[in-house]
Amino acid sequence: MQLLFVSPLFLTGFAFMCYNAFQEGGVLLNMKKLIVIDGQGGRLGKRIIERVLDILPEAEIIAVGTNSTATAEMLKGGAKKGASGENAIIVACRSADIIAGPVGIIAADALMGEMTPAAAGAVGASAAHKVLLPVSKCGITVAGVGEMNLSALINDAADIIAGLLGKA
Repeated sequence: MQLLFVSPLFLTGFAFMCYNAFQEGGVLLNMKKLIVIDGQGGRLGKRIIERVLDILPEAEIIAVGTNSTATAEMLKGGAKKGASGENAIIVACRSADIIAGPVGIIAADALMGEMTPAAAGAVGASAAHKVLLPVSKCGITVAGVGEMNLSALINDAADIIAGLLGKA
């Protein structure tokens, strides 16, 4: 007879992993971490979150605002968790699979100075796939994308995010 010793710590970690990885039917999910970053009033981030949840109601979205007002607004849009400030952006970008927000989140001092160089650097350096909306309020114009209204940009971004999260 052979005995197998399994550490209680291993079992706790395994149970936590299974809890996070399984949905109601016991089907293993491809759980990707979507971070939505916004500043100022957070309305753009809120609209992105709402549209993604329209397409994928089960999506786990984390709202990270440059300030608490932006974070609170995105949480009202349906994000499951939220955090605010430079360090929250830096930490969230380390483990994100997808980062969404206005194009200014990759530029130091954008969003009227709310995107610090360290926060913008963390977004740019992250291995996450970035889905950026080319809004020109950040002093950045992206050539070749044409003129689209904000609703069309948000719908396009949400469709791209849904595809990245595994919904065809």
